[in-house]
Amino acid sequence: MRGLAVAAAAAALVVVGAAGASPQQSQAQHVTLIGDSVADGIAGDNDAIAILEQGIDLDLELAPCRRVDGDSCPYNGVRPPTLVDLAKSLGSKLGPNVVVAVGYNDFEDQYAQNIQSALATLKAQGVKHVWWLTLRAARHPALNMNQDIEDAAAAHPDLMSVIDWNVYSRSHPDWFQSDGLHLLGAGSEAMATLIHKTLLSDGVAAAPVRVTTSALPVGQRGHPYSTRLRADAGVVPYRWSLLERAPAGIHLEANGLVTGKPRAKPGRYAFDVRVRDSSGYSATRKLTLRVRA
Repeated sequence: MRGLAVAAAAAALVVVGAAGASPQQSQAQHVTLIGDSVADGIAGDNDAIAILEQGIDLDLELAPCRRVDGDSCPYNGVRPPTLVDLAKSLGSKLGPNVVVAVGYNDFEDQYAQNIQSALATLKAQGVKHVWWLTLRAARHPALNMNQDIEDAAAAHPDLMSVIDWNVYSRSHPDWFQSDGLHLLGAGSEAMATLIHKTLLSDGVAAAPVRVTTSALPVGQRGHPYSTRLRADAGVVPYRWSLLERAPAGIHLEANGLVTGKPRAKPGRYAFDVRVRDSSGYSATRKLTLRVRA
């Protein structure tokens, strides 16, 4: 916003705040989450999905009984593809970012080698980075398997990072079903939150959209008026709307352009605006328009 601007004559048109993309605006990056029956709790929880998909293009590839490599265990008479097989079948559709939450059905003595096979396969399909969740250590083998995850990340620091679900969930038995592993609603939302926080911190998920316009230029009653609202972060394009009426004669277009001829009496008029980004998230702000005679 470039400060105040007032039309000097009825035919004059003032435009304040030129349109243009902020450096912090971004297009959503593609993220594929590959998981077994534990992470599958996210798929059944709309709130968890809403948390996780904010600022990313999300693909959920979740299936009970999935293993990392070898053969998955049977579920309802069907063996889902392993992580390795799924990665080969999806190929470039995996995108550059993959989150892995697989291991509860795997064999402890094969897990380290299976992680290496998975990383090699994912890299061959064009994946640039893998985030691997540790296993909740409700059973002893998970401790050794979590060490395998840590060791793999240390050996491949440019390719793999660890998301420590075990530590994050340690003090929250209320997040889990009676087996201490499978998620209740709160656990699904907690796992989604942890993954999203990590992706946000690592610059993969776009930061939440926010309204950056803090003040409106003064308008003159009966004179043409125009200014553009600005937003930052989120996923472009944005769509703007009013939550309540603006002063008479003033209109807000979906692209953020505020136009019209103020017809209201001189004074100050407050109203709320909302911006929604293309990932479906929104922000609001109360703005004040001063109308002069």
